[in-house]
Amino acid sequence: MTGNLSPIDKAKYIAAKRALEHVEGGMRLGLGTGSTAAWMVRLLGDMVRDEGLRITGVPTSARTAELAEQVGVPIATLEEVRWLDLTIDGADEVDRDLNLIKGGGGALLQEKIVATASDQMIVITDVSKTVEGLGAFPLPVEVVRFGWQTTKGLIEETLESLDVMGRATSLRLNRDRPFVTDEGHYILDLHLHRIGNPRQLSLVLNQIPGVVENGLFLDICDVLVIGHGDGMVEVRDINNGTVAREQFILAESENLFTNIAE
Repeated sequence: MTGNLSPIDKAKYIAAKRALEHVEGGMRLGLGTGSTAAWMVRLLGDMVRDEGLRITGVPTSARTAELAEQVGVPIATLEEVRWLDLTIDGADEVDRDLNLIKGGGGALLQEKIVATASDQMIVITDVSKTVEGLGAFPLPVEVVRFGWQTTKGLIEETLESLDVMGRATSLRLNRDRPFVTDEGHYILDLHLHRIGNPRQLSLVLNQIPGVVENGLFLDICDVLVIGHGDGMVEVRDINNGTVAREQFILAESENLFTNIAE
């Protein structure tokens, strides 16, 4: 399976594979949304089927729930499990302090609720998602459909006084219609290019009437696993202050991590 992967898919695969080393039997596990998280869910399904791993997954979107059911991962709702041991999810951007922009897949609200209801969050990415400062990726903001144009105008007006480089906003579309989230909301994408003060921006955005949540995930990620197309994987643990680099060797019958630097 892995021999035919493109470098970008190989990077996502090894990040997901490495993160799953943190999963233990009996865990209540938040299942992220997006292309990298989808690798994680598929691999988790292999562990359930082939190794007898017993876990309960809480999906962060209808898409992830459907995939989990397809690959045999037992799922439940957050209301049923109430609290999670671990969430594994992807990111659209991540900076050196492990602050994130998420929501490119349109599931930011459920992703943030699940992540903050977890003892720990591991983020899995390929190296292209790592940045010095957030903002090149458009910041998603989930808004209620009623009066969304008024909310859009209020956001644009508010951005005038904030430390951002761009102030254009756009309604996310699904072909020729507005994209609708699992919770029935719209998403506005903020094309900011650079976010000088993410904490201030997050706080101010969430005070605007009509805004449900924004895609800034601050002080939520504990561990970042970065996959590279050449088989290298980097693990950054913000709580322990450690950075480990390992070479991931893909073979027909086994996957082997070799520690090469810390």
